[in-house]
Parts: sequence; structure tokens; C-alpha cells
Amino acid sequence: MKVFLIISFLFIALHAKVYYAKVEPYELRDISSNISGLVIFTDENSVGKKLTDEPYIQIDSELDQKDLKLVKEKLMYIKSIVEINEAILVNLEESLAKKRENYKKIEPLKFKSSVEKDREFYDLITSENLYLNTRKEIQNLKVQISDLKLRESQLQRSIEDKKLTAKGFTLYELLVKSGQVVGVATPLAKVADVSKAILTIYLDEPDVLNSQKQVVYIDGEKTSYKISRSLYIADGKNISKYMAQIVIKSPKLFSKLVKVELKDE
Repeated sequence: MKVFLIISFLFIALHAKVYYAKVEPYELRDISSNISGLVIFTDENSVGKKLTDEPYIQIDSELDQKDLKLVKEKLMYIKSIVEINEAILVNLEESLAKKRENYKKIEPLKFKSSVEKDREFYDLITSENLYLNTRKEIQNLKVQISDLKLRESQLQRSIEDKKLTAKGFTLYELLVKSGQVVGVATPLAKVADVSKAILTIYLDEPDVLNSQKQVVYIDGEKTSYKISRSLYIADGKNISKYMAQIVIKSPKLFSKLVKVELKDE
């Protein structure tokens, strides 16, 4: 019986594929600036800690705040003017309807002189032009409102972008300091998702197709993990090797090297 167990163990060992992988954060993000400005705050005490809703980098937004306030005031005034003009337009429409009706009545009357008829006609045309100009002004004001709303959204986005947050992520590295002026695409920080970890191994060609059915051993211990994702295109750096990744629980320490074995069930 012991001989059988030893033979079985040797058989499994011979058919096990051994790889080594570094325990890395599930995701590592490079954060770059999408706006320009002066860095007024960096939370260096948060390096290595899990981030909250509070910003870990803040870029000066004082001018944006003032501009946003003025834009909101302009929007309020213009909307008020539109409401007044729309009320005027209703009155002009009613007045215009009566003037058209009156002109239709006097036009066929023979006892009315041509001068009187012309006066009524010009008065009607003047009222129609006033009505059309008021409509035109309302449309122009609505275009201004649309432009201001776009500007408002842009300023709000700019203000939000100047307060960098990454709730749930760990601040891995700060790449700027307070007082530094940054531009678009300037690297600002690196943040990591350490809620899980990932192991990356490079499989030999014969192992790729069956890898997801195999049992994963880590440092000699059997686990319930499986190959989470694999590529069927050879890696660009590791020629004739195929990348595979295993998502595991978050460890106490990252970046350590572990032995990964893939064994048949």
C-alpha cells in the first residue's frame, strides 16, 4: 500500500508544472492630470494607506470657483429675462391678432382714405416686426443659456478633477509636491487595489489548453483557486510562453515570490 502511495505521489509530481510568480496588487493605476494648475495640497501621510472620500491631491481651483459663481448668476439673470420676454410675447401676439383683424375690416371700406389704411398697415407691420424681434431675442437668449450651461458643466468638471480621490484604493506613490505647477498628462500618483491579489505566470505551449482544469498549489499547499484568465497568444517578451493569471485573496504582504504548481485532479 505504501509503495502504491509513493508511486502515485511520484506520478503526480512528475506531471506537475512548477512556476514562480510575484504577488502583486489586483490593479495598479497610474494617475495623470487632465488639467493644468498649481498643486496646493498633497497628503503624504496617506502613502501606503487606504484612501477615503477625502482628496489626496488638490490643485488650485479658486478662479474656477469664482468663474462658476459668475456663470450661475448670469444664467439666473438671463432666464429671468427670457421669462419676461415670453410674457411680453404673449401680449404682443394678442395685440397683433386684433390689429390683423382690424386691418381686414377697414381694408375693404371705401369711406376710409388710403392714408388711413396705409397708417393701419404700417402699424400692423411694425407690430409684427416687434413680435418677430422679441421671438428672435428669446431664441438668442436660449442659445446663451445653452452656452453658459456647457461652461457651467466644464467648470464643475474642472473643479472636481482638481480634487483627486480614489476611495477604496491604497495610495502607492505620490509623484508631485505642494507648490508644483502641473500640466495636462503630468504624472501625479500611483494607486493600488489591494482588495485582491494577482499572480502572473507564463505557461509552456502544451500546458495552455488544460491549465484551467488543473488544481493550483501555492507554496506546496492545495488551493481552490483556478486560472482566472489566460491568453492564447504568445507573450511578446517571453517568447513561446503564454500568460496566465490567478486571482487570490489579499495577502498580508505583497511583492513576495511564491511557487505555483498546476496539477491534474
